[in-house]
Amino acid sequence: MDLETLIATVREQMPERRWVHTQGVMGTAVILARRFGADPAKAELAAILHDVAKFWKVDKMEAAIREEGLFTDVLNYDKELWHAHAGAYISRRDYGVEDDEVLGAIRYHTSGREGMTLLEKVVWLADLIEPGRQFPGVDDIRSVAENDLDEALVAGFDTTLGFLMEKKKKIYPLTVLARNDLLAGIKNTN
Repeated sequence: MDLETLIATVREQMPERRWVHTQGVMGTAVILARRFGADPAKAELAAILHDVAKFWKVDKMEAAIREEGLFTDVLNYDKELWHAHAGAYISRRDYGVEDDEVLGAIRYHTSGREGMTLLEKVVWLADLIEPGRQFPGVDDIRSVAENDLDEALVAGFDTTLGFLMEKKKKIYPLTVLARNDLLAGIKNTN
C-alpha cells in the first residue's frame, strides 16, 4: 500500500482531533529521527499507524490481541494500552507492514519496554511531546529532547508513571522496566 493510500485509510478510522494528533506525531517523529539518527521514513510510518486501533471497540482490540497470541498479558492492564498491541498486529495483518522495527515502535508507543530500539524511543517520545500535547512539564521534556533522547524519555516516563499513580491505576511492568533500563544506560554513560 502506498503512503498516500495508507494515510487516507488510517485517517478514516479516527475522529478529526485524533488525526490532528497523529499528524503531530508524524512531524515530531521525523524531526526526532533526524536529530538522533533513526530512519525518518520508518518513524513516519510507525507514527501514521501508532493509533490505528485507538478507537476500536474494546472487544475488537481484545480479539486482535488474542488472535495474535503473543502479548495477551496486556489484557490484565489498562485498556489504554491495548490499542498499541492491536495496532501493531493489524499493521502487519491488514496493512502489510513487515518491518519488525516499525511494528515494535507501534506496539511499544504507550508502554515502552526494556531495551527499546532507537525507533521505539523516537515514536514513544513523539507521541508524548507532539505540538498538540499540553500537560504540566511537557515544555520541559521538549526542551530536554532538543539534546538528549534518553533523558527526555526518562522525564516522560516519570510524568507518565506519576499520572498513573495519581489515578491509582495499575502500572504495566514494561513501563517500569523501560524507565529503569534508560536510567541504567544514562548512569553507564556518565
